[in-house]
Amino acid sequence: MTELKRIGVLTSGGDAPGMNAAIRAVVRGSIYHGVEPVAIREGYKGLIDNDLEVVNARSVANIINQGGTFLKSARCQEFRTKEGRAKAYENARAANLDGLVVIGGDGSFTGAMLLEEEHGIPCIGVPGTIDNDIYGTDYTIGYDTALNTVVEAIDKIRDTATSHNRLFFIEVMGRDAGFIALNTGIAAGAEEILIPEQENSVEKLMSGLQSSGRAGKTSSIIVVAEGDKSGGVFELARTVEKSFPEYEAKVTVLGHIQRGGKPSCFDRVLASRLGVAAVEALLKGESGIMVGVRDQQVVKTPLERAISKQNTIDSHLMKVAEIITV
Repeated sequence: MTELKRIGVLTSGGDAPGMNAAIRAVVRGSIYHGVEPVAIREGYKGLIDNDLEVVNARSVANIINQGGTFLKSARCQEFRTKEGRAKAYENARAANLDGLVVIGGDGSFTGAMLLEEEHGIPCIGVPGTIDNDIYGTDYTIGYDTALNTVVEAIDKIRDTATSHNRLFFIEVMGRDAGFIALNTGIAAGAEEILIPEQENSVEKLMSGLQSSGRAGKTSSIIVVAEGDKSGGVFELARTVEKSFPEYEAKVTVLGHIQRGGKPSCFDRVLASRLGVAAVEALLKGESGIMVGVRDQQVVKTPLERAISKQNTIDSHLMKVAEIITV
């Protein structure tokens, strides 16, 4: 084990339910191993502004059940420059940080990788994003909670859809990946699911609606990932209304409601495991890696691979979605 005196922890990029649980695990994991934890506020901006504070076990009491991140998060343009990263390094060195745990997504990991390459600060990434699009882990912190939030919202919208013979287009997050749309669409019984990974989505939708009409369906739920190639959910709704005047098309964009809320049990446990694993990786002298889970086991992936590669949609799950929407 490497002798470390201080470990810094920060959250960066978009917030995700379970980040607080991960912070808590890093802080208490550090203390358990005799290392002093240092909290950095507002991500890399906090490193540049020298907004650092030594914390203790009580500092992270009663936060495991809270969504968001009590350390706050920010996208820092200054940190994208070499001068900004040099300033962040000087503050980290002045604070005697021997390592850094970065909780966030691929943009946050890019910053960690550059900081390590340019200045030699050991960095460990913990995947915190609701999109579940980080390579090297089956699940990212916040994904499970977001799925439950979306399913609950769709269930409520369906009540209105069936009461008024309406066609609801529900846009969910997923600019580059359709994990949220595919899984929530299946779980909520959507008639159609449109995701970025799918070709000819509009044609498929039109064919599906025709089949639904012949099957006697009077209302439908269409789940659309924001990155779908159809041209946007509002344009999609207008196109469908022209072709199917019997439907009254409505659009609901769930937006940032998907990021909020109390983290699920799954996310709390996942965040706790990965936070502890990040601390123990630094203690072993490891750096430049992300900790994740594969087949329920903690695994480590080089940050470069986590950033450059992407999780792929399960083709079998797409087939399941096609089968159960008949």
